[in-house]
Amino acid sequence: MGLMDKAKELLGQHDDKVDQGIDKLGEAAGQKWGHQDQINQGAEHLKRMTGQGDTTAAPPPAPEGEAPPPPPPPH
Repeated sequence: MGLMDKAKELLGQHDDKVDQGIDKLGEAAGQKWGHQDQINQGAEHLKRMTGQGDTTAAPPPAPEGEAPPPPPPPH
């Protein structure tokens, strides 16, 4: 298992913690540099990339030769 695979697995298993970290980072960046709307937009995008709904398990990997399923639509 490569480093990226391991990172993706950990992100999937701890999505709720990752989302909390993204929120805190977004708040700090907004206070320091402003542009809160753009920062919030970026933070929401990152949270969607790490998994929907605060999952506790990583999705199973796609079989060899198949493309992974598309991400769920934003809410």
